[in-house]
Amino acid sequence: MHAWPELRPLLRRERNTARERLISSATSLHDAAGCRVTVVFDGRGSEVTVEHPAGQASFTVIFTSSGLTADDVIEQMVGRARRPEDCVVSTADIAERSTVEALGAAVISPDELARRISGAQERIRAVLTHAADCSRKRK
Repeated sequence: MHAWPELRPLLRRERNTARERLISSATSLHDAAGCRVTVVFDGRGSEVTVEHPAGQASFTVIFTSSGLTADDVIEQMVGRARRPEDCVVSTADIAERSTVEALGAAVISPDELARRISGAQERIRAVLTHAADCSRKRK
């Protein structure tokens, strides 16, 4: 969230809104690409919280406990993955990038993540437009 110019200002005054926008954007990537997506946020209480806001196990939002950072959890997830080479982590943090690459994951920048999400949103719009056009033609 800190790397996206449109979310950065929200972090100071409306952190939950910034989180919701990031989750909504990530949902587009999940839906269009059909890939597993996990969004990890720093500390929220005494326990790690795992949510599936879309009701699908392949889309997960994790809030770390206040004693862990999102980076800690991401590193644990990549380290425990059966196929870490299938993991893609988006981060601007150089140390985190080095760690997850050493564990076998690929790393993309927040800008690349934004481009991928934009492409996913465009594909979803195209499918919906095509479906609407087909529906009108049938009537």
